[in-house]
Amino acid sequence: MNNIKMLVFDLDDTLFPEREFVLSGFQAIDDWVKSKYKIFNFFDVAWKLFCEGKRGKIFNQTLDYLEIKYEPSLIQELVQVYREHKPAISLHEDAKWMLDHYKFEKQLGLITNGFLKTQQNKVKALGIESRFREIVYCDAYGFVNWKPSLVPYQQMMKFTGFEGDNYIYVGDHPYKDFVAAKKLGWLTLRICRQDGEYANVIADESFDAHFKIRSLYELQHLC
Repeated sequence: MNNIKMLVFDLDDTLFPEREFVLSGFQAIDDWVKSKYKIFNFFDVAWKLFCEGKRGKIFNQTLDYLEIKYEPSLIQELVQVYREHKPAISLHEDAKWMLDHYKFEKQLGLITNGFLKTQQNKVKALGIESRFREIVYCDAYGFVNWKPSLVPYQQMMKFTGFEGDNYIYVGDHPYKDFVAAKKLGWLTLRICRQDGEYANVIADESFDAHFKIRSLYELQHLC
């Protein structure tokens, strides 16, 4: 794989544990609803539901559990607080190693789904913006162009100017991260961390990555 010039990464659950962002977001909401609405124990209930595997309408479920009457406008406010809070998050240890190990050996890129301000806040909180040659925020091109759209990957190629077989893409979501990259000739790696949200998802071969790894440390054996 000596032809690899660019290592491109997903962000959430690839470089840092997304659970930390959820935890941080619930804490931000807890502080906010206590101050504005005198609602207590939001964090405890929301985190319990999350750990039980609840997803989607977890804010509604939390308020229902607390027997709080609410209008849809309150849910919208909670979503805004969650998305726009300044997160307390940190890189996985192997992500720290990767950023140092490839600092001078390869060019690095980032492609990330999610609402623009949310993802920008994550990158800022992690202090990693300067470590990447290019960062493609999918939301900058509209929700329709979030992964698995081809557009973010094409933009990365436009910005960096290499051929498809010069890229490796590392992500964790088998139904979002790899299908477009593969169409463009990139080599794809799916990181299946022990506690990863999608680590045990069995995906159709057309969507899944070429190879699976358990840690970013394994990159040193590939490129």
